[in-house]
Amino acid sequence: MNKVLVTGATGFIGNRLIQFLLKENFPIIATSSDAAKAETFDWFNQVTYIPFDLKETSNDINLYEYFNRPDIVFHLAWQGLPNYKNDFHIKQNLPLHYSFLENLIHNGLKDVTITGTCFEYGMQEGSLTETMDANPANAYAIAKNELRKKLVLLQDKIPFSLKWLRLFYMYGDGKNSNSLIAQLNAAIERGDQNFNMSGGEQLRDFLPVEKVVEYIAKSGLQKHVEGIINISSNKPVTVKQFVLDYLASKHQSISLHLGYYPYSDIEPMNFWGDNNKLKSIIHDE
Repeated sequence: MNKVLVTGATGFIGNRLIQFLLKENFPIIATSSDAAKAETFDWFNQVTYIPFDLKETSNDINLYEYFNRPDIVFHLAWQGLPNYKNDFHIKQNLPLHYSFLENLIHNGLKDVTITGTCFEYGMQEGSLTETMDANPANAYAIAKNELRKKLVLLQDKIPFSLKWLRLFYMYGDGKNSNSLIAQLNAAIERGDQNFNMSGGEQLRDFLPVEKVVEYIAKSGLQKHVEGIINISSNKPVTVKQFVLDYLASKHQSISLHLGYYPYSDIEPMNFWGDNNKLKSIIHDE
């Protein structure tokens, strides 16, 4: 059974990915920079937890040996979200994450799966396919895309498998308190009569976090599809309809105050992810 390293173990996705992999009986090495937080998770005593701060990356440390020679790495860690525009993503995160991954690969890692973002497509509209040129328009997306490009160049020097998963929109318990559904749930719990939101006409691609984690796991564990993979539903829905459907599923009602917030300036109005590549992995019709 392959030994799996999960970075960003205490994050929204990392926590759930570890739970998923444990159910599949994978031996797991988990890492994050906050050991105290890691100890609060149910999985803590079922994995090998090795704390690490990416700032400690150095050529003096063989990270492949340090993390017990993992067969597969799921690299989920990334600092500073949801602050997408700040250039620390480019100036700090990009070199840190490349150095970390390059160290692992240089010292023996042969299979890495990394979470990217749909924002790498920039302001392109419609159905987004993996063959489209990236055109990132914010610092976070620029840093992610540059990391991918640097790793592709590294493949010319050191053979390794790279699966780059572009995540679209996800929702679920524990998501950032500023996210749409988290704010909606908070408004319901407070008994608010109205929910302030954008005009709601933008088309987006949503998946529950449980499906996102399943698709991340299956994409990373398989061997026949590499490169960029959209983690998406290919089912565009307006944000307004998504909110209405969510309320209906929870048997809740609240008046939507549409147009209270302006539309985002870092996203196009209408886009979703083509998922044919993902479907070839999960065989999901």
